[in-house]
Amino acid sequence: MILATTAQHLATVSDTPRLDAELLMAHALGVTRERLLLRHLDDPVPPAFVALIHRRLAHEPVAYIIGTRDFWSITLAVGRGVLIPRPDSETLIEAAVEHFADRAPKTVLDLGTGPGTLLLAALAEWPQAKGLGVDASAASLDFAEHNANVLDMAERASFSQGDWAAGVTGPFDLVLCNPPYVAADETLPAEVRDHEPASALFAGNDGLDDYRIIAAQLPRLIAPGGMAAIEIGYTQAAAVTALLTAQGLTVALRRDLAGRDRCLVATS
Repeated sequence: MILATTAQHLATVSDTPRLDAELLMAHALGVTRERLLLRHLDDPVPPAFVALIHRRLAHEPVAYIIGTRDFWSITLAVGRGVLIPRPDSETLIEAAVEHFADRAPKTVLDLGTGPGTLLLAALAEWPQAKGLGVDASAASLDFAEHNANVLDMAERASFSQGDWAAGVTGPFDLVLCNPPYVAADETLPAEVRDHEPASALFAGNDGLDDYRIIAAQLPRLIAPGGMAAIEIGYTQAAAVTALLTAQGLTVALRRDLAGRDRCLVATS
């Protein structure tokens, strides 16, 4: 079968070659992956499929090739210049769901929103909430506004270009943040290094530059009874916790599905 053969080729560039093959075939056919698997496995191979595979073999991320990425309960449009949402970041939404188990946050702030990833996932989870997404990248904000419109959240989601929370007035019930946290000399896979925006990945020599800024801003942003969920690299829990506790915040650690340190929950 063509998908099995394609997956063998993609194994040289991907940890999920069969999934990649299915997603690219579905995109070439103009159907969802689910519909492909149920009804279209015996369809003729569309001419566009080969070109898509060549792009993937050149390490271009699947999300850029097909133009979308699923995250939490939503699908987001993504493209060049925008950080691709990752499943690990769902740990932040899981932490928020646990914190607000007996009530819903009314206001949400997403610092470094990218294509609206965490903000729109939170607004999908809590339909009465409203929120603000901030990003330094105009390209990211264009995607975020598009995604809010497609998801019928434009009236609840607003976006602003800025330097983290500078000029943002709070407080917010829920603060979400996935900042750059890769150290300058760290080696990344080719599909990340060569395609995703460096400004959304690297954060100085130790990977902590943006945490230093954000930690100082958080105390005024978190409403009483609220929380902040901050994504971290799996080796950074101690260092970022120290930055947050120095600001008088109480910090708890959450791990992702792989068991790695992934999210710090900060409360006043």
